Amino acid sequence: MSVNLKDKFGTGKTPEQFMEGMTKNKEAFHDWYNRFSWPEGEQTFFQSLANRNDLRCLILASDWCGDVVRNVPVVFHAMNEAGITTEVLIMEDNLDVMDQFLTMGGRAIPVVIFTDADGNVLGKWGPRPVHVQAIMTAFKQENPDRNAPDYEEKIKEARAKMLQEYGEDTGYQAVIIKELHETLAKL
Repeated sequence: MSVNLKDKFGTGKTPEQFMEGMTKNKEAFHDWYNRFSWPEGEQTFFQSLANRNDLRCLILASDWCGDVVRNVPVVFHAMNEAGITTEVLIMEDNLDVMDQFLTMGGRAIPVVIFTDADGNVLGKWGPRPVHVQAIMTAFKQENPDRNAPDYEEKIKEARAKMLQEYGEDTGYQAVIIKELHETLAKL
């Protein structure tokens, strides 16, 4: 089944509107945004997409989410450089879309969705870099029962490991750029 999201075009927020309207984590989001720098050689690839007017980007996100705060600033820089029209769909207002892009059966954000000009979904990225997501994937496979007495303790441990994988600095941003590059190169 193919997914078409043309009816969502024009209903989201621009990156600027999202950043200005944040009520949670605004300072941290802006900090990650301002600390971004291009990995060597990558900026040219994204600039090369600027002549393609057939791509659109919809990002499912919410400002309360730590992965959104870390990852979406990178996506904003990449899409701006590529000249790809980008809109943020607030997850809670777009559950119909969110439920078409579940991660292991659950709602995980951000989800970066690439469509053509007619709204046909061509590809996606998210909710986090592959090496960080691997920790959550392993956790969910090893802990399928959310009602288990030690579930909360174990998920806290998994989230701590994920933070470790992200690291203290901006190195993870180069990984996101590489993964976005790989996704967009196929489109």
